[in-house]
Amino acid sequence: MLFRKLKGLEDMISVSIASSTAREQGWNFNGDEATTLDEVNGAKRLHEVYSKADPAITCRVTVPALWDKQEETIVNNESSEIIRMLNSEFDGLTGNNLDFYPESLRGEIDAVNEVIYETVNNGVYRTGFASTQAAYEEGYHKLFATLDGMEERLSGQRYLVGDRLTEADWRFFATLIRFDIVYYGLFKCNRRHIYEYPNLWNYTRELYQYPGVAEISNIEHMKKGYYAAGMRNPTGIYPLGPDLDYDEPHDRGRFPAADIH
Repeated sequence: MLFRKLKGLEDMISVSIASSTAREQGWNFNGDEATTLDEVNGAKRLHEVYSKADPAITCRVTVPALWDKQEETIVNNESSEIIRMLNSEFDGLTGNNLDFYPESLRGEIDAVNEVIYETVNNGVYRTGFASTQAAYEEGYHKLFATLDGMEERLSGQRYLVGDRLTEADWRFFATLIRFDIVYYGLFKCNRRHIYEYPNLWNYTRELYQYPGVAEISNIEHMKKGYYAAGMRNPTGIYPLGPDLDYDEPHDRGRFPAADIH
C-alpha cells in the first residue's frame, strides 16, 4: 500500500482490503469499517481467490496478494518482492521515476533489510508467538539490540542508508508505525516504546508525514486487526491508547536529504 501510494499507482492497481475479524476460514471480505468487498472476483474469503488461481493449491493463504486481472491468477504474495515490482515496473506508464532501490545503493540496502527483517519485521512475531521462555527472550533481545543499533545509526544520518530515502526505510517504517500500538503490549515487546527513542520516534514521524503516507496509515484499523479475538486476545477487547501524535513536528531536517529521483 505504501509503494502503491508513493509510486502513484492508485489508478492502475485497484485494492480489496481483507478483514481479520472472522478467523474460522482466514482473511475475508465483509466490507466492515476500513475493509472492502472483493470487487474483482466476488470472493467472500481470500482462500477462494487462491483456489481460483490454482484449484490444487495447498500453500498458506496470506496477504498481500498481487492479482493479475487479465490472466486471473496471483502474480506474487511476498511483500518484499511486490514492492520491488511497484518501484520500477510501471515507470514507463506513470512517469513516476521515484527510485527507492537505486542500483548504486543496492548492496547496502539489502544488508540493512536482512538485519531489520530478521530481528524487527519478523522479530516482533518471533517474540510475540514464542512458545517457550527461551525463544521469547532470544527474539526479545535481538529485537531491541537492533532497535538500539538503529537509534545510534540515525543519530548521525537522516535515513538508514545515508542521506537518501530508500526501500529499507519504508520496510522499517511498516513495523515502527505498529510497534507502540500493537507489538509493545500484545506481543510483549515491552522494554521500551519507540517514542522513548529520540531518533527513531522523530524518524517515524518524518516518514508518516511524507506526502500520502498518513492517508493510508489507518492506525485504528491496524490496532483492531491485531487485537481481534484470538489466541493472544480471546476477549477481543482492544486498548484505546497510547495517545500518540504522528503529526508532531520532527527534527530530521537537521540532516540534508538527497534527491531520490
